[in-house]
Amino acid sequence: MNQTVQVALSWGNQILVSAGVEGAPRDAQLLMAFVLGFEPHQMSIGRDAVLDASQDTAFTNCITRRANRVPLSHIVGYRDFFEHRFIVTPDVLDPRPETEQLVSYVLGEDFGTVLDLGTGSGCILLSLLAKRPLAQGLGVDLSSKAIAVAKLNAKKLTVSARVELRVSNWFSNIPNTKFDLIVSNPPYIHPNAMDGLSAEVFYEPELALTDYSDGLSHYRQIAIKAHEFLVPDGRLVFEIGYDQEDAVSKILVQNRFSDIVVLKDLDNHSRVIACRPLNPWAQLI
Repeated sequence: MNQTVQVALSWGNQILVSAGVEGAPRDAQLLMAFVLGFEPHQMSIGRDAVLDASQDTAFTNCITRRANRVPLSHIVGYRDFFEHRFIVTPDVLDPRPETEQLVSYVLGEDFGTVLDLGTGSGCILLSLLAKRPLAQGLGVDLSSKAIAVAKLNAKKLTVSARVELRVSNWFSNIPNTKFDLIVSNPPYIHPNAMDGLSAEVFYEPELALTDYSDGLSHYRQIAIKAHEFLVPDGRLVFEIGYDQEDAVSKILVQNRFSDIVVLKDLDNHSRVIACRPLNPWAQLI
């Protein structure tokens, strides 16, 4: 006899707790909603319903994968980010809630054109374009597979006509043009810190996580070239690691950026840093 939704949820929660999965009850409910074809908020009803054999098997498989620390987004195929649901695969970085702060900050700025360096799933760039219907954007990534995912998301958010997505190693394949805004969430994890990350992270592309150097090399590369692609009063905005505020600020100052602003995340860690090109006349005043 097949089990009810409630009994299956209780079992799934116990398995995930035993596996050390953080937020086990939430994940069990999300996986059940996925199996049943519900939205998560619909899980408050129908808990006495009996799972059929295929649903029972599917839920068991989902719980087993999650217990093996496969990211939830890789099982259900999406991640909710900012105001939209983004397709996520093992070829892109799983969008984090912390990154939503970058989007919120940038939406307080005026811009008509935006360049996203290391776009991944496109979550930053496409979220911005969805809120600014007259804006246009270019997103680049070293991974052709990531670009393929970003194109699917652009179509899903109906912004394909206003965005170009292409393979590029930072600025290497970008046309000679100026943007009002450059955004980036580059790989910034120090290689020595990789072993301390959660097991889920190792299902994500390593190239999107670390620079195999000091965690700062990509900020240097971008800061050196960004002036060539920014309008004079443009804005450069990065996501940064919790302990990188001073180091990245120094890199920006060394590369003639000013008006540096640092924003904290919900855990009071430095998470977003923004700046403008230094006024070339500033030193003459």
